[in-house]
Amino acid sequence: MQLFRKDIFGNFYLTKRILYLLFGFTAHYRFKKMNKAVLNNVELLDRLPNQNVLFVSNHQTYFADVAFLFLVFASAKSKFFDRIGSSLVLFTPRLNAYFVAAQETMKSGILPKIFTYAGGILIKRTWRESGQDVKRQVDMRDISKINEGLADGWVVTFPQGTTTPYVQGRKGTAHIIKTNQPIVVPVVINGFRRAFDKKGLLVKKRGVEISVTFKEPLVIDYEKSSQEILDQVMVSIEQTEDFKPPMIRKESKEPEN
Repeated sequence: MQLFRKDIFGNFYLTKRILYLLFGFTAHYRFKKMNKAVLNNVELLDRLPNQNVLFVSNHQTYFADVAFLFLVFASAKSKFFDRIGSSLVLFTPRLNAYFVAAQETMKSGILPKIFTYAGGILIKRTWRESGQDVKRQVDMRDISKINEGLADGWVVTFPQGTTTPYVQGRKGTAHIIKTNQPIVVPVVINGFRRAFDKKGLLVKKRGVEISVTFKEPLVIDYEKSSQEILDQVMVSIEQTEDFKPPMIRKESKEPEN
């Protein structure tokens, strides 16, 4: 029956709709009423296919970024391109949208688990665990889950794997691009770090301008190396050294005492 359909990861669509409604109203109020949301080039979403689209974005909070993007997806689906639509858009979300997140982060608490059910693709970090640096091989089962998400719809990923700005991206993103050859849409977000705490759950300041800019899909030469493709991605989301504000760039070059 239509009522009991599941997504590619076995989650019931009906349950996902209920979760979107329960938590969507809070997100809608925070982004539309408490702060000023600025949307750029959202009409691009209306031209994208329903499958094999990879959004690559910078990252400022654990959860607010994702919630905002999913709300923008719902608004665009209802033809609101220049603003967040009314709360009615929560009744028609894009259910085949997913986001990549660290398994460690999303297993710690009931709210992250709810986010996961709504569209999380959990992967194990290869470089950090429990606050400690580690070094391990990529789990190919994690890559397979991302591939499945792309085969079913849209996937949002954060190549840096951290909310710290201007750090080096991870080659796993380039590997996914080379393997699936998706439409790659760069996304640049701003303002979330000023408006919310690091997790994106607590409001730090009201009246902040939070923005999202969708750039035109990248033209990628899939024969290039993973590092070259990753470099192209990092430039597109404005997270390379050249995009650092002058003061931050100067401070990062000063020798430690």
